[in-house]
Amino acid sequence: QVIKVYSEDDTSRALEVPSDVTARDVCQLLILKNHYIDDHSWTLFEQLTHTGLARAIEDHELVREVQSNWIMEEENKLYFRKNYAKYEFFKNPLSFFPEHMISFPSETNAAVSHSEILQMFLSSSTYPEIHGYLHAKEQGRKSWKKLYFLLRRSGLYFSTKGTSKEPRHLQFFCEFSNSDMYMSLTGKKISGAPTNYGFCFKPNKSGGTRDLKQLCADDEQSRTCWMTAIRLLKYGMQLYQNYMQPYQGRSGCSPLTPMRSISENSLVAMDFSGHKSRIIENPTEALSVAVEEGLAWRRRGCLRLNSHGSPIATSNMGMSIHRSQSWFHHKISREEAQRLILQHGLVDGVFLVRDSQSNPKTFVLSLSHGLKIKHFQIIPLEDDGKLFYTLDDGHTRFTDLIQLVEFYQLNKGVLPCKLKHYCARIAL
Repeated sequence: QVIKVYSEDDTSRALEVPSDVTARDVCQLLILKNHYIDDHSWTLFEQLTHTGLARAIEDHELVREVQSNWIMEEENKLYFRKNYAKYEFFKNPLSFFPEHMISFPSETNAAVSHSEILQMFLSSSTYPEIHGYLHAKEQGRKSWKKLYFLLRRSGLYFSTKGTSKEPRHLQFFCEFSNSDMYMSLTGKKISGAPTNYGFCFKPNKSGGTRDLKQLCADDEQSRTCWMTAIRLLKYGMQLYQNYMQPYQGRSGCSPLTPMRSISENSLVAMDFSGHKSRIIENPTEALSVAVEEGLAWRRRGCLRLNSHGSPIATSNMGMSIHRSQSWFHHKISREEAQRLILQHGLVDGVFLVRDSQSNPKTFVLSLSHGLKIKHFQIIPLEDDGKLFYTLDDGHTRFTDLIQLVEFYQLNKGVLPCKLKHYCARIAL
């Protein structure tokens, strides 16, 4: 079987694969062919062009079965990119299941820890109940109705009388064994959804929008909670096995133990000025050392050579050196930046740097934190004929954007969190 896989920049690659190939197998093949580093976040996505829907294909799913549900005349695509949020709920359940949306079985009296919440989701006997308001699109109509929904092991229900949970007031909405869950990319445009936080259920053998069961949350936290709980309900222990597979054989890795990323383990502020190197614990000292190193880096800049072997003017280089970096995106809009970060997963520390649309001489750092995307303006400053870049009105200055990004990968400074994962447009 030959499949075609696309990347963020819409380059594509045809792969000849066996008929029983899984999504994880395809990712591993592309990682090897392109010599990428496998950080366990590479994911295969399914995008339904006609309906504006997309989903991350689970690692264990057979690619042939996914494509067998496509309608021939539709230009659906498989995408290969990183998804940092794929198994984040195993590492950080607190962000995914807010207290006001989750209830536990009546026999559970004591306070429940977050690792116990996950154990309940994975157990066949107990299952937490997820509840809250969602907007539902009425079948065969353009209108949306706000209803109180409940997720139980038997399926998704809504109440016909306010927030009543009495059996006589609960009406079945759908179950998940014969359908897949998608995130809506263009819900407002195509179906008039009241917010941008749409998701839906599509029967496996259906292609049209008529059979879609469309829902819409009021915010990203609510949508993330519903979609994560439904994934756990549908796949259960299979998801946990997918998550643990890359770590099999690692000693000391207990279930539900957060795995620290390579960057978190290796990025620390160091002082190499003495006879022995030391880790700088004091954030104020780390800040001053970074600024001093930046000035020294600028002084050495005149010695840097271009590709032809001749010196580069420091001021010109400082203005353009960032263009070669994977985290820099030239001339993309705020909306495009948000879409890219959302596709890579709303995990704390996912970021990119882009040109400012409103002020051509400045740049913007777009950063994910707390399931929201925030934008910080990077302002160029000129002092004594020298150009600097700053995020905090000149308190901390950097000679170029590379130095700025590297500093905030080590220290959060004025940001809500450190920069951890950058959004890159890879080419296949």
